[in-house]
Amino acid sequence: MSETTGGGFIRRMFANDIPTDLAEGRVLELAEIYALDAVSDDERAMIDDYIKDAPEGPEFLERVRQARETLAVSFAPEEEPPAALFDNIMDRITKDAVAQTVAEPAAPAAAAPAVDDLAAARAKREERQRTGGARRWIVGAAAAAVIALGGIGVGAYVSAQNDPVNQVLQAQDVQKQSAAVPGGGTATISASSAKDSFVVLMDGVAPAPDGKVYQLWTLPKDGSAPVPQGTMDAQTLSKPAVVKGLSSASSVAITVEPTGGSTAPTTAPVLVVALNA
Repeated sequence: MSETTGGGFIRRMFANDIPTDLAEGRVLELAEIYALDAVSDDERAMIDDYIKDAPEGPEFLERVRQARETLAVSFAPEEEPPAALFDNIMDRITKDAVAQTVAEPAAPAAAAPAVDDLAAARAKREERQRTGGARRWIVGAAAAAVIALGGIGVGAYVSAQNDPVNQVLQAQDVQKQSAAVPGGGTATISASSAKDSFVVLMDGVAPAPDGKVYQLWTLPKDGSAPVPQGTMDAQTLSKPAVVKGLSSASSVAITVEPTGGSTAPTTAPVLVVALNA
Protein backbone atom coordinates (compact mmCIF):
# COMPACT_ATOMS: atom_id res chain seq x y z
CA MET A 1 0.00 0.00 0.00
CA SER A 2 1.31 3.46 -0.84
CA GLU A 3 0.49 6.87 0.52
CA THR A 4 1.40 10.18 -1.11
CA THR A 5 2.15 13.23 0.99
CA GLY A 6 1.53 16.80 -0.10
CA GLY A 7 5.06 17.02 -1.47
CA GLY A 8 4.64 13.93 -3.62
CA PHE A 9 6.79 11.69 -1.40
CA ILE A 10 5.50 8.12 -1.47
CA ARG A 11 5.81 6.14 1.74
CA ARG A 12 4.81 2.73 3.09
CA MET A 13 5.13 1.01 -0.28
CA PHE A 14 5.89 -2.70 -0.05
CA ALA A 15 8.66 -4.06 -2.22
CA ASN A 16 8.54 -7.33 -4.13
CA ASP A 17 10.61 -9.13 -1.50
CA ILE A 18 11.14 -9.11 2.25
CA PRO A 19 14.90 -8.23 2.18
CA THR A 20 14.14 -4.99 0.31
CA ASP A 21 11.38 -4.10 2.78
CA LEU A 22 13.82 -4.62 5.65
CA ALA A 23 16.59 -2.66 3.94
CA GLU A 24 14.23 0.25 3.36
CA GLY A 25 12.94 0.32 6.94
CA ARG A 26 9.48 -1.22 6.52
CA VAL A 27 9.80 -3.89 9.20
CA LEU A 28 6.78 -2.61 11.17
CA GLU A 29 4.52 -3.02 8.12
CA LEU A 30 5.52 -6.71 8.05
CA ALA A 31 4.29 -7.41 11.60
CA GLU A 32 0.81 -8.57 10.62
CA ILE A 33 1.88 -10.95 7.85
CA TYR A 34 4.52 -12.29 10.27
CA ALA A 35 1.78 -12.88 12.85
CA LEU A 36 -0.33 -14.68 10.22
CA ASP A 37 2.59 -16.98 9.29
CA ALA A 38 2.28 -15.59 5.75
CA VAL A 39 6.06 -15.66 5.31
CA SER A 40 8.44 -18.49 4.49
CA ASP A 41 10.86 -19.96 7.02
CA ASP A 42 13.73 -18.09 5.37
CA GLU A 43 11.81 -14.81 5.45
CA ARG A 44 10.87 -15.34 9.08
CA ALA A 45 14.53 -15.94 9.93
CA MET A 46 15.50 -12.70 8.12
CA ILE A 47 12.90 -10.74 10.09
CA ASP A 48 13.94 -12.36 13.40
CA ASP A 49 17.58 -11.53 12.73
CA TYR A 50 16.70 -7.94 11.78
CA ILE A 51 14.61 -7.12 14.87
CA LYS A 52 17.17 -8.54 17.31
CA ASP A 53 19.10 -5.27 17.40
CA ALA A 54 16.72 -2.93 15.56
CA PRO A 55 15.25 -0.01 17.53
CA GLU A 56 11.84 -0.96 16.10
CA GLY A 57 12.13 -4.44 17.63
CA PRO A 58 9.90 -3.87 20.69
CA GLU A 59 7.21 -2.11 18.64
CA PHE A 60 7.33 -4.90 16.03
CA LEU A 61 6.84 -7.59 18.69
CA GLU A 62 3.99 -5.62 20.25
CA ARG A 63 2.22 -5.39 16.86
CA VAL A 64 2.68 -9.14 16.37
CA ARG A 65 1.21 -9.75 19.83
CA GLN A 66 -1.77 -7.50 19.13
CA ALA A 67 -2.39 -9.19 15.78
CA ARG A 68 -2.40 -12.65 17.32
CA GLU A 69 -4.60 -11.48 20.17
CA THR A 70 -7.04 -10.09 17.60
CA LEU A 71 -7.14 -13.47 15.88
CA ALA A 72 -7.76 -15.27 19.15
CA VAL A 73 -10.66 -13.10 20.28
CA SER A 74 -12.17 -12.85 16.78
CA PHE A 75 -12.66 -16.60 16.40
CA ALA A 76 -15.92 -17.87 17.85
CA PRO A 77 -16.12 -21.68 17.66
CA GLU A 78 -19.35 -23.34 16.63
CA GLU A 79 -21.51 -23.80 19.69
CA GLU A 80 -22.39 -27.36 20.70
CA PRO A 81 -26.05 -28.14 21.54
CA PRO A 82 -26.85 -28.92 25.18
CA ALA A 83 -25.35 -32.25 26.20
CA ALA A 84 -28.74 -33.81 27.08
CA LEU A 85 -30.47 -32.72 23.86
CA PHE A 86 -29.57 -35.79 21.82
CA ASP A 87 -30.62 -38.18 24.62
CA ASN A 88 -33.92 -36.33 25.04
CA ILE A 89 -34.62 -36.58 21.30
CA MET A 90 -33.75 -40.28 21.26
CA ASP A 91 -35.96 -40.90 24.28
CA ARG A 92 -38.85 -39.07 22.60
CA ILE A 93 -38.39 -41.05 19.37
CA THR A 94 -38.31 -44.35 21.27
CA LYS A 95 -41.49 -43.52 23.20
CA ASP A 96 -43.24 -42.46 19.99
CA ALA A 97 -42.11 -45.65 18.31
CA VAL A 98 -43.45 -47.81 21.19
CA ALA A 99 -46.76 -45.97 21.09
CA GLN A 100 -46.98 -46.50 17.33
CA THR A 101 -46.22 -50.21 17.79
CA VAL A 102 -49.10 -50.59 20.21
CA ALA A 103 -51.50 -48.72 17.94
CA GLU A 104 -50.34 -50.37 14.70
CA PRO A 105 -48.96 -53.90 15.25
CA ALA A 106 -48.23 -54.27 11.54
CA ALA A 107 -45.36 -51.78 11.64
CA PRO A 108 -43.25 -52.55 14.73
CA ALA A 109 -39.92 -51.87 12.96
CA ALA A 110 -40.64 -48.30 11.90
CA ALA A 111 -38.69 -46.81 14.82
CA ALA A 112 -35.41 -48.56 14.04
CA PRO A 113 -34.66 -46.74 10.76
CA ALA A 114 -35.46 -43.38 12.41
CA VAL A 115 -33.03 -44.11 15.25
CA ASP A 116 -30.36 -45.29 12.81
CA ASP A 117 -30.80 -42.25 10.56
CA LEU A 118 -30.51 -39.85 13.48
CA ALA A 119 -27.38 -41.56 14.75
CA ALA A 120 -25.86 -41.39 11.27
CA ALA A 121 -26.73 -37.70 11.00
CA ARG A 122 -25.07 -37.05 14.35
CA ALA A 123 -21.94 -38.89 13.21
CA LYS A 124 -21.81 -36.81 10.03
CA ARG A 125 -22.15 -33.59 12.00
CA GLU A 126 -19.30 -34.58 14.32
CA GLU A 127 -17.11 -35.46 11.34
CA ARG A 128 -17.81 -32.09 9.69
CA GLN A 129 -16.86 -30.33 12.92
CA ARG A 130 -13.57 -32.24 13.12
CA THR A 131 -12.51 -31.71 9.50
CA GLY A 132 -13.97 -28.25 8.96
CA GLY A 133 -12.99 -26.62 12.24
CA ALA A 134 -9.39 -25.94 11.29
CA ARG A 135 -10.33 -24.49 7.91
CA ARG A 136 -12.95 -22.20 9.47
CA TRP A 137 -10.42 -21.01 12.04
CA ILE A 138 -7.74 -20.22 9.46
CA VAL A 139 -10.07 -18.43 7.02
CA GLY A 140 -11.95 -16.60 9.76
CA ALA A 141 -8.78 -15.58 11.57
CA ALA A 142 -7.09 -14.27 8.43
CA ALA A 143 -10.16 -12.23 7.48
CA ALA A 144 -10.47 -10.87 11.01
CA ALA A 145 -6.83 -9.85 11.02
CA VAL A 146 -6.98 -7.93 7.75
CA ILE A 147 -10.21 -6.15 8.72
CA ALA A 148 -9.51 -5.54 12.42
CA LEU A 149 -5.98 -4.30 11.82
CA GLY A 150 -7.13 -1.49 9.56
CA GLY A 151 -6.20 -3.07 6.26
CA ILE A 152 -2.53 -3.58 7.16
CA GLY A 153 -1.59 -7.16 6.42
CA VAL A 154 -1.66 -9.75 3.69
CA GLY A 155 -4.35 -7.96 1.69
CA ALA A 156 -2.43 -4.70 1.69
CA TYR A 157 0.83 -6.44 0.86
CA VAL A 158 -0.62 -8.21 -2.18
CA SER A 159 -2.46 -5.09 -3.28
CA ALA A 160 0.75 -3.06 -3.16
CA GLN A 161 2.59 -5.59 -5.29
CA ASN A 162 -0.15 -5.49 -7.93
CA ASP A 163 -0.25 -1.67 -8.15
CA PRO A 164 1.20 -0.48 -11.52
CA VAL A 165 3.04 2.42 -9.89
CA ASN A 166 4.70 0.15 -7.32
CA GLN A 167 5.61 -2.41 -9.95
CA VAL A 168 7.72 0.22 -11.71
CA LEU A 169 9.10 1.96 -8.62
CA GLN A 170 10.10 -1.33 -6.99
CA ALA A 171 11.46 -3.00 -10.14
CA GLN A 172 15.01 -4.31 -9.82
CA ASP A 173 16.17 -2.32 -12.87
CA VAL A 174 14.42 0.98 -12.09
CA GLN A 175 16.42 4.08 -12.99
CA LYS A 176 15.47 7.48 -11.60
CA GLN A 177 16.36 10.97 -12.75
CA SER A 178 15.04 14.36 -11.72
CA ALA A 179 14.86 17.63 -13.64
CA ALA A 180 13.97 21.14 -12.54
CA VAL A 181 10.67 22.52 -13.82
CA PRO A 182 10.69 26.21 -14.83
CA GLY A 183 8.84 28.18 -12.18
CA GLY A 184 9.85 25.85 -9.36
CA GLY A 185 9.68 22.19 -8.39
CA THR A 186 11.01 19.03 -9.99
CA ALA A 187 9.85 16.19 -12.18
CA THR A 188 11.20 12.74 -11.33
CA ILE A 189 11.18 10.02 -13.99
CA SER A 190 11.46 6.43 -12.75
CA ALA A 191 11.91 4.03 -15.68
CA SER A 192 11.94 0.23 -15.79
CA SER A 193 12.83 -1.61 -18.98
CA ALA A 194 11.56 -4.86 -17.46
CA LYS A 195 8.10 -3.29 -17.05
CA ASP A 196 8.39 -1.29 -20.31
CA SER A 197 7.01 1.65 -18.34
CA PHE A 198 8.01 4.78 -16.50
CA VAL A 199 6.48 6.83 -13.70
CA VAL A 200 6.38 10.64 -13.68
CA LEU A 201 6.09 12.34 -10.29
CA MET A 202 5.90 16.14 -9.98
CA ASP A 203 7.10 17.60 -6.69
CA GLY A 204 6.55 21.22 -5.67
CA VAL A 205 5.30 22.24 -9.11
CA ALA A 206 2.63 24.96 -9.21
CA PRO A 207 -0.58 24.15 -11.10
CA ALA A 208 -0.90 25.38 -14.67
CA PRO A 209 -2.70 28.72 -15.20
CA ASP A 210 -6.49 28.80 -15.16
CA GLY A 211 -7.95 27.02 -18.15
CA LYS A 212 -4.69 25.13 -18.72
CA VAL A 213 -3.23 21.75 -17.76
CA TYR A 214 0.14 20.10 -18.02
CA GLN A 215 0.21 17.35 -20.65
CA LEU A 216 2.64 14.46 -20.92
CA TRP A 217 4.05 13.31 -24.25
CA THR A 218 6.44 10.61 -25.33
CA LEU A 219 8.74 11.38 -28.23
CA PRO A 220 9.16 8.20 -30.32
CA LYS A 221 12.63 6.94 -31.22
CA ASP A 222 11.69 6.83 -34.89
CA GLY A 223 11.13 10.59 -34.98
CA SER A 224 7.39 10.40 -35.54
CA ALA A 225 4.85 12.76 -33.95
CA PRO A 226 4.70 13.09 -30.14
CA VAL A 227 2.26 10.68 -28.50
CA PRO A 228 -0.14 12.15 -25.89
CA GLN A 229 0.07 10.37 -22.53
CA GLY A 230 -2.45 12.19 -20.38
CA THR A 231 -2.91 15.49 -18.57
CA MET A 232 -2.21 16.71 -15.04
CA ASP A 233 -4.54 19.28 -13.50
CA ALA A 234 -4.36 20.81 -10.01
CA GLN A 235 -5.92 17.69 -8.43
CA THR A 236 -3.66 15.12 -10.11
CA LEU A 237 -0.46 17.13 -10.37
CA SER A 238 1.15 15.64 -7.24
CA LYS A 239 0.08 12.06 -8.02
CA PRO A 240 2.34 9.61 -9.89
CA ALA A 241 1.46 8.92 -13.53
CA VAL A 242 2.36 5.61 -15.19
CA VAL A 243 3.22 5.59 -18.90
CA LYS A 244 3.63 2.38 -20.93
CA GLY A 245 5.83 1.95 -23.98
CA LEU A 246 9.24 2.89 -22.62
CA SER A 247 11.06 0.81 -25.24
CA SER A 248 9.71 2.86 -28.16
CA ALA A 249 10.28 6.31 -26.60
CA SER A 250 13.43 8.41 -26.63
CA SER A 251 12.19 11.19 -24.33
CA VAL A 252 9.28 12.42 -22.26
CA ALA A 253 8.06 15.99 -22.69
CA ILE A 254 5.67 18.22 -20.76
CA THR A 255 3.73 21.05 -22.33
CA VAL A 256 1.01 23.44 -21.14
CA GLU A 257 -2.24 22.81 -23.01
CA PRO A 258 -5.90 23.89 -22.83
CA THR A 259 -8.03 22.05 -20.27
CA GLY A 260 -8.86 18.61 -21.64
CA GLY A 261 -5.54 18.29 -23.46
CA SER A 262 -4.55 18.40 -27.10
CA THR A 263 -3.99 15.80 -29.81
CA ALA A 264 -0.69 17.50 -30.68
CA PRO A 265 1.47 19.97 -28.71
CA THR A 266 0.32 23.58 -29.10
CA THR A 267 3.18 25.14 -27.09
CA ALA A 268 6.90 24.57 -26.70
CA PRO A 269 7.73 21.98 -24.01
CA VAL A 270 8.44 23.34 -20.55
CA LEU A 271 10.53 20.23 -19.95
CA VAL A 272 12.09 17.42 -21.99
CA VAL A 273 13.82 14.49 -20.26
CA ALA A 274 15.71 11.82 -22.18
CA LEU A 275 14.74 8.23 -21.32
CA ASN A 276 17.43 5.60 -20.88
CA ALA A 277 15.58 2.64 -22.33
